[in-house]
Amino acid sequence: MEGFEMGKVKVLTARQAADLIKDGDTVTLSGFVANGIAEALNTAAEERFLETGHPRDLTLFWVAGTGNKDGSHADHYAHEGMVKKVIGGHFNFVPKICEMLSENKIEGYNVPQGAIAQMLRDNAARKVGTISHVGIGTFADPRNGGGRLSEKTKEDIVKIIELEGQEQLFYPRIPLDVAFIRGTYADELGNITLEKEMAPLDATSQAMAVHNNGGLVVVQVERVVKAGHLDPKLVKIPGIYVDAVVECPADDPKQSQSINCTYDPAYAGNTQVPVSSLEPKKLDAKKIIGRRAAMELKKNVVVNLGVGVPEWVSSVAAEEGVADEMTLTVECGPVGGVPGGGLRFGGSVNAQAYMDEGYQFDFYDGGGLDLCFLGLAEVDNNGDVNVSRLGTRITGSGGFTNISSNSKKAVFCGTFTNGVKIQTGDGKLTILEEGKKHKFVNKVTEITFSGVVAGKAGKDVLYVTERAVFALKADGIHLIEVAPGIDVQTQVLDEMDFAPIVDRDADGNVKLMDARIFKDEVMGMTIE
Repeated sequence: MEGFEMGKVKVLTARQAADLIKDGDTVTLSGFVANGIAEALNTAAEERFLETGHPRDLTLFWVAGTGNKDGSHADHYAHEGMVKKVIGGHFNFVPKICEMLSENKIEGYNVPQGAIAQMLRDNAARKVGTISHVGIGTFADPRNGGGRLSEKTKEDIVKIIELEGQEQLFYPRIPLDVAFIRGTYADELGNITLEKEMAPLDATSQAMAVHNNGGLVVVQVERVVKAGHLDPKLVKIPGIYVDAVVECPADDPKQSQSINCTYDPAYAGNTQVPVSSLEPKKLDAKKIIGRRAAMELKKNVVVNLGVGVPEWVSSVAAEEGVADEMTLTVECGPVGGVPGGGLRFGGSVNAQAYMDEGYQFDFYDGGGLDLCFLGLAEVDNNGDVNVSRLGTRITGSGGFTNISSNSKKAVFCGTFTNGVKIQTGDGKLTILEEGKKHKFVNKVTEITFSGVVAGKAGKDVLYVTERAVFALKADGIHLIEVAPGIDVQTQVLDEMDFAPIVDRDADGNVKLMDARIFKDEVMGMTIE
C-alpha cells in the first residue's frame, strides 16, 4: 500500500483505499440508518468505478441498511457491473440497490439483523457458520424463500438443521475481504475510538472478521493522533486489526455523526440534556397510536422501539413524564435514554450504556426484552405481520424478526389503512378520508413475524391502530377496542379483508379506547 506511514498503520486518502478493492471482493460496510457511515470511502469507491470500471462483481455485506435514500452508503455501489450480490439486514434506505434487485440485475439476500450481526462475530472466530433459532416460519426460513430477494438469486445461504430435537437455521460462514468502517479517532498504531459515534454498531466484529480472513480493514476517522494519546478504555478496534486509516475532517459532511447532523454530544453519551427540552409531537394518527401503545408499559420493563410509528412511544413517554419508569433500548446498541427518530434512529439521548450490536441481539434473542413496539405494514388472519416486502418494494426485516419473536410481549403499531386522514383532539376520532389500501389482509406478502409460531407459544401480542386494537389469541385475531366516534361495522370490519373475532360486552358493545388519547393535551399517564 502506498501512502504516508505513521508507526504501523498506513494513512491513505479515500481514493487510495478504494483502489485496494479487488474485483470479486466481498466488502462489509458499517452503519445504521443515517449514522456510522464511512461515506468518504463509499464515495471514493463509486468514483473509482465510474472512472475505471473497477472494482467489479462485488458482494456487499452489511448488518443494517443505511443511508437516506439519497445515493449514500451502499447506493454508491449501485451500478451495473460494480455489484454482483448484496447480503443485508435492511434495505429501505438504499433504493437504487433495491431497484437493481427488483429488476433482477443482481443477487440479494435479506438476513434477520440479529443473525447477520452474530454472523460477523462467528466469522471472526472462523466458525463453520452461525446457528440461530430466529426466523423459523418467516421469510428467513428456506421453506419460505430463505431471504432471497430476486429471481436471479438461486443459491441458499441458510439451511434447516436439527439440534437436540429442535429446528434451527444455519448460515454457513461467508469469507469477507474488505471492511469499510467509520470511527472517530485513530492513533499512529491504528487503534480506533468511537466516542463521537451514536453507537459502536458492529465495528469490532467487522474489523476482526476481515482481519482474520486475511482481508483489508480500512477505517475512516476524523483525525489521526499521536500514539499513546487515546484512552485505551475507549478503543473499540485495536490497531492489530487495522491495515489503514483515512482522515476525513469533522467539518466534512462525509464525517457527520449522522446525515444532516455534524455532531450532537447528547447522542454520543458525552453530555446529558433535559428530557423536557425534547419537542412534543403534534396530535395526529401516529401520536394516537403511540399513546395507546404506551399504555402497555409497566414499571421497570426493558423495551425495544422499532423505526417509524413506534418511535412515537418514546416521545409520548417523555411528554408524559414516565420515560424514567422503563429502560428503552435500540438494537444497534444504546441502552436507556430516549431513542431518536427519523435519521437519528439508532441513537439515544442520555443513554446509560452502549453495547456492541451482536451482544444487544444476544440479549434480545435470549428473551431479555419484556416488551417491544414495532411497525406493521400488513397483518393477516393468522396474526402474521409483514414489514419486509411491500408489493414489489423491498424494505428488509431489520431487527424486526429477532425482536418480535423473542420479546415477552409484542405490540405492533401502524395506521389501520394506508394513507388515512383523520381529525381529532376533542376526545374522539373522525375519519376525514379513508386510506386507499387495506393493511389487514387475507395473506401477508411476506412473513416477517409468524403469528402461527407465536400463537402456539402462547405469546402476548397486540396490534394497535389509530381506530382499533386487536389481540392474538389461541383461536385467532380478536377486535378488543375501538376509538370513540368510530363505527365498528363500517369503519373497522368493512375495511378488513378478513373477519376478526369481535369481543363485545353484555350489551353488545366493543370496549372504547381511552378518550384521553384523543384530546390535544397531556394525558396524565401513570405506569404501574
